[in-house]
Amino acid sequence: MSQQQPRKPEEEEAIKYGDVFDVQGKLAEKPVAPKDAAMMQMAENALLGETKKGCAAAAMVSAAMKNEKAGFVGHEDVNVDSGVTVEETQLAGKRIITESIDNEVIGQYSQAAPLTSGPYSSCEQSEEEGAGGPITIGEALEATALTAGNKPVEWSDAAAIQAAEVRATGRTSIMPGGVAAAAQSAATLNARASREEEKTKLCDVLSNATERLGSDKAATRRDAEGVAVAELRNDPTLTTHPAGVSASVAAAARLNDQISK
Repeated sequence: MSQQQPRKPEEEEAIKYGDVFDVQGKLAEKPVAPKDAAMMQMAENALLGETKKGCAAAAMVSAAMKNEKAGFVGHEDVNVDSGVTVEETQLAGKRIITESIDNEVIGQYSQAAPLTSGPYSSCEQSEEEGAGGPITIGEALEATALTAGNKPVEWSDAAAIQAAEVRATGRTSIMPGGVAAAAQSAATLNARASREEEKTKLCDVLSNATERLGSDKAATRRDAEGVAVAELRNDPTLTTHPAGVSASVAAAARLNDQISK
């Protein structure tokens, strides 16, 4: 049974996409959820190198945090149906960045110069700021700390993290002090823990994954498949967590495919 959400005052309402962006239809009525915001953060990082002030991800994170605190959404909730995208269009002397949710444009701006006022929001970005590269496996692991950070580390998680580390570093053995070693240790301790609050969570292991990997590489579909197989094989029900390690690597691989097109 899911944990009961906090009671909300009758006059309080969830922050919906229509409150944050100039959108219509079904999307406008959906509350902004934490996993939605995490996906947009990942997409922005892939193209821009970081989450920019004034862009969609920053607004979504703020709204999602307030919605979760008020009990309107849970930490693992996803309210978008078709995903999020951050795409660029190359024009003479500048690149136009377009951000979308469920195929509806929620933000558009230029890297070289601000767009003229229009229905879409504009990010604060200077001409000197460059685009980011593809999402690495380490960054995908760190994204898991956002999307499923409160999940206790299990053997399936440890196996997926080990598979990710192998693909990121090219090493076939677990690195002492690395992220896979930490995950295996956490899974062992969690199996012996009698209380939920004693268990090590994914956020404890993955929050600095890129640093602990030592070396890293862009996530590919093959990487995603290998990580998913490792998670499946070590899960008692032969399933993967919808917001877990393999899901994040798969999302990173899909975004990388979009960037390379």
